[in-house]
Parts: sequence; C-alpha cells; structure tokens
Amino acid sequence: MVALLTHTILYIEDDPASRSLVERTLRHAGYRVLVAERGLEGLDIARRENPDLILTDINLPDLSGREITTTLRSDERFKKTPIVALTAQVYSEAREMAMAAGANGYLTKPVDVETLPTKLEYYLKGGQDYIEAANLSKAQAHYVEEVVGRLEKQIRELESSNNALRRLDKMKDTFIQLTAHELRTPLTLVYGYSRLLEESAQVKVLIQTDPGTQTLMVGLQEAILRMQRIINEILTISRIMTNQIDLSIGQINPAAVMEKAIQDKQDVLYVRPVNIHFDRDSWPDKMRADGELLGLVLGNLLENAIKYTPDGGDIYLTAVDNGASIRISVRDTGIGVAKEEQTRIFERFHTAGDTQLHSTSKVQFQGGGLGLGLAICQGIVEAHGGRIWVESPGLDQEACPGSEFIVVLPAVATPGNRR
Repeated sequence: MVALLTHTILYIEDDPASRSLVERTLRHAGYRVLVAERGLEGLDIARRENPDLILTDINLPDLSGREITTTLRSDERFKKTPIVALTAQVYSEAREMAMAAGANGYLTKPVDVETLPTKLEYYLKGGQDYIEAANLSKAQAHYVEEVVGRLEKQIRELESSNNALRRLDKMKDTFIQLTAHELRTPLTLVYGYSRLLEESAQVKVLIQTDPGTQTLMVGLQEAILRMQRIINEILTISRIMTNQIDLSIGQINPAAVMEKAIQDKQDVLYVRPVNIHFDRDSWPDKMRADGELLGLVLGNLLENAIKYTPDGGDIYLTAVDNGASIRISVRDTGIGVAKEEQTRIFERFHTAGDTQLHSTSKVQFQGGGLGLGLAICQGIVEAHGGRIWVESPGLDQEACPGSEFIVVLPAVATPGNRR
C-alpha cells in the first residue's frame, strides 16, 4: 500500500544504519520522513513539524523513548498522535513499559522492510496494541520507579558536576588574581629601570641627537603602560569576581568625571578622528558615588565607542538627573551590536568576532582587547546598585546603525548595595 503524501513520520534513532534503512523504506512507501538522532532533537522537530506518527527507539543518548512518549503525551497537540516504539528490546516487560508510557505500539528489530509500511498504516488509522490491564498496571509502577531512579541519578551527577565546576571556578579566580599580582611586581621594576634609563645623562643625549633612540624609549614606555593597564584590568575583574569591590563613596561631579575621561583619551582621538559631543553644562554636577571607579566605567564605555565607530563618526555623551537616579548614555554611530550578543558582551573575557583575527591594538577601528572592559563596567555599576545595558538595531559594518550603552545609577550609592 502506498501511503498518502500528507502523512509525515518522525523517526528518532541514534544508530545510523537503522535510521538510514527505515528512512529509505518509508520514503519508498510514499511517506514524508523526518529524522532525529537524539531525544531532545526529536522533541523539537515534533513540536515544530507536528508529524502524523512518531517512531522512536527506546535507548537513546539523552532521553529514553519512553520519556519522549510521556513528554509528548503531556502536550495537547500529541494526545492522539500515534507513537510507536521500534527497538531491539524483545522481552515483554520492555513492551509493556512502552505501552505504560503512552505508546500505541511496539515493533522490534531487525526491521522487516516488507511489512513496516503496512504496520505503520495500521497505527495511523487508529490501531492500538493490546495489553492486559493487570500487566499495564504493573508496567506503570515499574516505569515510575525507573523514571524516579533515573532522575535521582541525574540529580546526583549534576550536583557532583556543579561542585567540581565551583572548585574549578574558585581555582581559576585565585589563579587570575595571583598571576596579576605576580606580574605587577616585576613590571613595576621594569618601569622603574626604564625611567632611570631615560633620566641617564648619556641616554638623554642620545634621545636628543638620535631620533631612533627616542622612538625606542617612547615605544618602551608605551608598552609598559599598556601592560600595566592590562594587569590592572585583570586585578579589577578579579575583585569583581570575588565580590571584593570596596566602594569609596563621596560627593562627586559626574560632569567633571566624564570630562576627565575624554581628556584621557586625547591620544586615542588623535589617531582615531571621531567627533565627541559633550556638553558639560547639561550634565548633573552632583551625586554620591565612587569617583575613581565611575571614571573607569565612563572611560571604558568611551573607549569602546571609539573602537567600534569608523573615522569621522560621532559619539554622543549625555546624562539626565531623574531625582533618585542618574541616567548616563554613551551613543555612537558605529557598527552596532548583534542582537544575540547584546547580553553576552558583558560577560568576562567575551570578545565579539573571530579571535583568530584578534588585534592587540585598542586604538585602531575594531581593535582588540581582553574582553574585560564591559564586564568591569557591569561589576562596578552593579556594586553601586545600578544597571547597565546596550540598545542597538543590530550589527552592520556597512550601514553602521550605532549602539547606545545606558547606565542608570542611584543618585546616592551605598557600599554593598550590589544587585
């Protein structure tokens, strides 16, 4: 018998040979066939395609065929959908447990390709395998025991995995913190020696008479300062990870903090000509917060905007006093942020784009970094009891739709008021 073309069968099977044989057989019989290798994949396909019949193996890598059946039967869309087990388990108890889980029928392997389409047509027309009530009741009890036992085992495995992950996470945080401290000590010595070298009479003469020496000294100083900044970023994020941010709350002028952040970026702006729009008079001039850490937040957001805004683009810096809170906005005309990235960009060490194409420059357009800047911003903002997020139409390197980073801080921050 040739099946109607409208009949769609979903086959869930992890064994490639069985999957291929059944798929070819059913396609030849005229069915539309969907296949899945895992239980969860099968559930997703079933909910999306709403097949006319579901054929499932019992032993699968994630969910069992019985668990798939029970899950589908709890959905109104599949209350009457024929679900048939096709498995190598030939003993009667396995058959009865499949029926107890809600299956309409039970077929065993090896598959008889001559009779399989006819048997499935039987189930499609409402056919149901028979099982005695007494056996069904015992099978249901056995199935419940199996599900509970499997659930307990999985919970214990998850708890064990979570404990191991917590230990590894703590080890990672400790390693990062110790590494940053260990690097800072020799770097301080290198910086000190470089300054002594620069102040040497002989070197001063060379700097004045030899442009090459001057270039070397400038490059050395810039490399040391860059390394210091990276180490400071790592130390700051380690404090955030371990909830050790100590806020020094005082009366500050956010307009002045923003103005200083702009001044600190003049070297960057000299290399990357973007237009900064900042009206100090329109900014609030009073709030209680940690001025140094707020400066770090605003500096990171400004640097991020410069990095992803093409030359000649615009960056708008605004702030509004809403009474109980201050709303700060850093809006640019850059390449934007992809929708799926708008939450992840605040994660530690997250970098957008291909890390194989990573650039060490934090000045050039779309330059690189450790992926800590926005994570640091979030940690500091939340330590103040505030919120930070990004709004962007999406990522488009040609149209440059831009993005807006918004920070809302309480007008009076309280140490330890971390969300």
